[in-house]
Amino acid sequence: MNSTPPTFATSAVEHSVCVGDRRKLGDRRKLAVAGRLTWRDANGTLRFASVVTRDVSETDAFVECQGPASIPKFRLVHFQVERSAQNRPDLPAALRAGKLLSAIYRVGPCQSATGTPKGYAIRLLNAPSITKSTKAPLAVAN
Repeated sequence: MNSTPPTFATSAVEHSVCVGDRRKLGDRRKLAVAGRLTWRDANGTLRFASVVTRDVSETDAFVECQGPASIPKFRLVHFQVERSAQNRPDLPAALRAGKLLSAIYRVGPCQSATGTPKGYAIRLLNAPSITKSTKAPLAVAN
């Protein structure tokens, strides 16, 4: 029998396209706006950090901490833009609403001086939903 081994290049390409499409849900804009992250640590103590956005979209943002703050990956946080900046026309509508429940999904590189990450990528969890035309259909098992 002359069988050829299966190749996985096609599925890898499809996977990277899916990942690429998922990352490009919102249009990223360079925008420096002051804000604040608040979260509860493992002991339940309320923590906060002053941040400045580096880039934002309707679904996520990258924020840089102004002081040392160590927030673990996947921690739920509240993100709020300073009141003075909430009326900016270039700010996405989701960020104008006030306090947003978000999740840390990427931790930036650590600063050598403090040993803490310089920034965090946050996913805005109550951002507007994506239209049905852009969603991939769900598979149903019968």
